[in-house]
Amino acid sequence: MLDTTFLITAFVTMFVVIDPIGLAPLFVAMTQGRSPSSRQRIALRACGLGMILLVLFAILGEAVLGFIGISMPAFRVAGGILLFITALDMLFERRTKRREDQAEGSDEDDSDDPSVFPLAIPLIAGPGAIASIILLTGQRPGAEGLVMVLGVTAIVLLLCLAMFLASSLLERALGKTGITVVTRLLGMLLAALSVQFVLDGLSAFGFGPGAG
Repeated sequence: MLDTTFLITAFVTMFVVIDPIGLAPLFVAMTQGRSPSSRQRIALRACGLGMILLVLFAILGEAVLGFIGISMPAFRVAGGILLFITALDMLFERRTKRREDQAEGSDEDDSDDPSVFPLAIPLIAGPGAIASIILLTGQRPGAEGLVMVLGVTAIVLLLCLAMFLASSLLERALGKTGITVVTRLLGMLLAALSVQFVLDGLSAFGFGPGAG
């Protein structure tokens, strides 16, 4: 018999941590100027890779990081630094300028493909999602708990994919100026989020305001 309370808890946890609604404008900003087919490939690749990574961590848990000698706080610090670099690109429109330089080439050019980084890692399968899925599978050990956690995670990522595929509607609603404004604002939010990742990681090593 399914544990409805656990399913609801798991779904809410993964939905809040991954935040498909919040990722939609980020997807728009990071795929600005791309064709619909290119956006579809990026969305499918990002969500697919994100799901594979979360399945891996759900099954193997902290042993994956421990095997290669990486702690979760260290992973969080590294993710924060990489995310900060992406935030700088968004704030100073470096990503947009690179795409303009590539405009004379083929639309199929994937040299600036954001599907792996930063969409799949660390925005979808980031430290928060990885930590959450490890904790949830730990709450319900065994095959049944694993299937339930992976099931709700798959549903969340399907919602995330749906939001990505509908991003062109959001882009048309905002317009070019609106997208530029949103890109800058989201760049600021990403910068703040990246700093929070770093602070959370450092606090575990005895640094920062969260250190005990």
